[in-house]
Amino acid sequence: MPRNPVPTDAPVAAPRPPRSLGRALLVEARPKQWMKNLLVFAAPGAAGVIDHPKPFFQTLGAFACFCLAAAGTYYLNDAADVEADRLHPTKRFRPIAAGEIPLPLARALGAAGILGSVAAAFAVNWHLAVVVAAYVITTTAYSIWLKHLAVLDVVGVAAGFVLRAVAGGAAVDVPISNWFFIVASFGSLFMVVGKRRAEADELGAEAAATRATLGMYSRDYLIQLQTISSSVVMVGYCLWAFEKAAESSASVPWFQLSIVPFALAVLRYALLVDTGHGGAPEEVVLGDRSIQLMVLAWAVAFALGIYVT
Repeated sequence: MPRNPVPTDAPVAAPRPPRSLGRALLVEARPKQWMKNLLVFAAPGAAGVIDHPKPFFQTLGAFACFCLAAAGTYYLNDAADVEADRLHPTKRFRPIAAGEIPLPLARALGAAGILGSVAAAFAVNWHLAVVVAAYVITTTAYSIWLKHLAVLDVVGVAAGFVLRAVAGGAAVDVPISNWFFIVASFGSLFMVVGKRRAEADELGAEAAATRATLGMYSRDYLIQLQTISSSVVMVGYCLWAFEKAAESSASVPWFQLSIVPFALAVLRYALLVDTGHGGAPEEVVLGDRSIQLMVLAWAVAFALGIYVT
């Protein structure tokens, strides 16, 4: 039984004042969620090339391409989901669902953003263009088909995170290690499953009406998925850290030390999800000081392992 069922007699929120078209377009692009695209810096950073001008600007270009692609997919996805979003307690305030952006304009801007992102990626290199195109295809498949299929819906969202991580390596032509790929894949799955758990708890009995696949997942099944993914990501990161340490000549075991804040961050995130705060990964990271400090400690330790010998 959901812990936070939505009461049928809950008071209706007061209507928000309409936004100007310009502000509505910006809000619909969801700039807050662009922080997910910072994953493109992971592979160049782990390879130790991000401090060189050319790789840095190539990675920055990859970040811009994914922001443009993400904005385009948000427009198209929300235009396709407009009726379902109007039944959701929070998504109904999105500009398209609220009627602040005409559907033809939303579709046109979405298509322009997607095509523009692939074209811009070619200006960096063709490898990045292939990854951006794969991201666009994946997100489009998710909007049209995958989101209606249990399991594949969480895999589809997680794939978007993984492609962001791979894009950084493609942009600067550095190889992606097996352990990096495993950590990125199961870390993404861990966050997406947590998001589904939070959504199911928030919506309660109305979950299936808003998103059909939510009605197919039992709470125990989501917990099982989260346990499996968190276990793999923890073991995968430990093995990756040991692999990086074997390649390093640093006198201080920075990579091994980075395991501690990494594990604490995963455990803290799992706790927040379990207490109903995992609905949006970016909001969890931005809103929890403990996770921010753990991520900072991890980043410092990992960076020292790479750049200090």
